[in-house]
Amino acid sequence: MQGNPIFMEQAIALATKNVTSGRGGPFGAVIVRDGKVVATGANRVTATNDPTAHAEVTAIRNACAELKSFSLEGCEIYTSCEPCPMCLAAIYWARCKAIYFGGTAKDAADAGFDDAFLYDEVKRPVAERTIPTTTLLRDKAIESFDAWRASAVNRIDY
Repeated sequence: MQGNPIFMEQAIALATKNVTSGRGGPFGAVIVRDGKVVATGANRVTATNDPTAHAEVTAIRNACAELKSFSLEGCEIYTSCEPCPMCLAAIYWARCKAIYFGGTAKDAADAGFDDAFLYDEVKRPVAERTIPTTTLLRDKAIESFDAWRASAVNRIDY
């Protein structure tokens, strides 16, 4: 697995332009299938007041809309920086076949974007997490899963 530097350069250029244009943070992403760009995304967190609008998530949303599919199987993602835990999970959920990144998590931390606490947080038992987390109405909530398992008509497995 080696990737194509042209697509990484595009992701980095998106990140830099995002900063210099005042649109958001220094992150850009490009999604490619069969050597062609499907979609791009830049960090839009502050511009949209959406903490999930990271470059990778934005690119995934744009690619899924373009392909009219919730699956990005066969796609590669090029991102200007190592994905944070949220973006990494989104990339896995989207089923991209490869991830290429420029800067590292340490590079991001050195610039003020430190996600180390998130990696630590997900490893903690639920009862020990920083934000109090409690199971509530579990028996009632399981009804949704029962409905899912029973649904043959409206169910699309993913």
